[in-house]
Amino acid sequence: MRKLLTNIINSDPRMEVVGTAEDPYVARDQIKKLNPDVLTLDIEMPKMNGITFLRNLMRLRPMPVLMVSTLTEKGAAATLESLSLGVFDYVSKSTLQEEWGIDKFSMMVIDKVHLASVVNVNALSKSSLLIRAGEGVGQQKTPANTDVVKAGSMIAIGSSTGGTAALDQVLSAMPGNSPPVVIAQHILPTFSTALARRLNDGSAMTVMEAIDGCEILPGHVYLAPGNFHLTVLRRGHGYICRLLHTEKVNRHRPSVDVLFDSVLKQAGSLAVGVILTGMGADGAQGLLRMRQAGCHTVGQDEASSVVYGMPKVAKDIGAVEFELPLSQIPKTIRGLCCIANPLIRV
Repeated sequence: MRKLLTNIINSDPRMEVVGTAEDPYVARDQIKKLNPDVLTLDIEMPKMNGITFLRNLMRLRPMPVLMVSTLTEKGAAATLESLSLGVFDYVSKSTLQEEWGIDKFSMMVIDKVHLASVVNVNALSKSSLLIRAGEGVGQQKTPANTDVVKAGSMIAIGSSTGGTAALDQVLSAMPGNSPPVVIAQHILPTFSTALARRLNDGSAMTVMEAIDGCEILPGHVYLAPGNFHLTVLRRGHGYICRLLHTEKVNRHRPSVDVLFDSVLKQAGSLAVGVILTGMGADGAQGLLRMRQAGCHTVGQDEASSVVYGMPKVAKDIGAVEFELPLSQIPKTIRGLCCIANPLIRV
């Protein structure tokens, strides 16, 4: 695998493999000596597992890490933990077993290594420090407050690369009596159940993987399952989740645009749209349509975004009403759903 990765990366004239290591101890010495821009890493390694190595690495020498591992349901929790510790993204070895697998695998490795080289390392390392300091998953849950939430209000969040850690931080700061939240996070089907469970452990709200037809309730968060679009449908005085296995939109399923358009259609100006860190432009047009229809919209700022892609596109086209650092987003979006909201546009 090391030889294969070396050949793939060296085939791109923009990149060069400066060293390889058969275990974390060799890797530690190589990093000190060679000062690489990006590291590829497996969770399962001899002498020390990847999670332990990551904790040490992100504390002492934060850098972009691309996880190249066997991504299975059994290993989903470990992969999600690695993302919370500062891993930029992941590539599955199982891709090699698919039709045209070597071509697909090579393209993914090249694209993600190159993007990792320009990623916001400060945002990655800050996220890692927050998790280790107990300010992320497993922290003391935010107590309910006395703000009065507008009836029928709903928060829709879209995220991609860097989003799992960002969602950790947003949801862990939301009180249990917050309005319902629906989320489209670009994620593989293998991981969505484990991600919902992980987010639930750190939040006062009840976080679950969305189920087709389930009622959308205050104090609950509904995460789109991997490979399904999440939409909402008004039923009586409330809403239900509807899952669709229709064509990909913006190359994604779930798609943020699909979620935003659905929420706008069903909740109207009572909805709040939020776009977090991620590559590409998915969600930008949907967020613009929300703002044009009178919804409040929020975008994560560049300094706190691991990848300032989706939020930047949304800002550039005028879709973002409030651009905020990640730490300010939870309180703001809840306030936008409350009666007598004190926020003033500037």
